Amino acid sequence: MTNRPGQHRINADPDTTEQSLVGLVLTVVELLRQLMERQAIRRVDHGDLDDEQIEKIGLTLLGLEERMDELCDHFDLRREDLNLDLGPLGTLLPPE
Repeated sequence: MTNRPGQHRINADPDTTEQSLVGLVLTVVELLRQLMERQAIRRVDHGDLDDEQIEKIGLTLLGLEERMDELCDHFDLRREDLNLDLGPLGTLLPPE
């Protein structure tokens, strides 16, 4: 079967498909983690939290970051691999 102009072949290699899907899922998780971190910082800056809440949020965010590192290591990904290039809009993940 030949490809006509405008048709694209789908790479259905299970290894690359799994890696791409894992990368996409981890990208979404990393985006959410960064958003949660920024929200926590805003709440701390506004004085909305007491010391115990600040401690809990800090430990939770630290644990999430460590878990992300573990997942990236497990799936042989780097954090940089998770940052999608959105063309003229720039990259998905803001610099930390």
